[in-house]
Amino acid sequence: VQLQASGGGLVQPGGSLRLACAVSGFTVDDYAIGWFRRAPGKEREGVSCMSSREGSTYYVASVKGRCTISGDNAKNTVYLQMNNLRPEDTAVYYCAASRTLILSQLRVPSSYDYWGQGTQVTVSS
Repeated sequence: VQLQASGGGLVQPGGSLRLACAVSGFTVDDYAIGWFRRAPGKEREGVSCMSSREGSTYYVASVKGRCTISGDNAKNTVYLQMNNLRPEDTAVYYCAASRTLILSQLRVPSSYDYWGQGTQVTVSS
């Protein structure tokens, strides 16, 4: 089981990025996929998650309306589209997979079984 996060970079405030989490060893339909981030000096924070099988999604309040999580079963990839980025979005972003499909449990890192490496997002002018 592997998760490969990509798509990070340096972007100006107000800009957009699309993060991708390519998974292998399982299908995105069988697991819930979450995105977390860790900013310097801060704890890891759940940003968004989705359960394709349940058709449910979650967004932390600070990104709601600016981010969209989606899945491509053919590519076995989950995306996090981030728009109107702010300096406070600067962090290392991680994707993770969980066998748990209960949305309320997917907001915490301990519910996840597999983690990918992070991708750096820097929002700065």
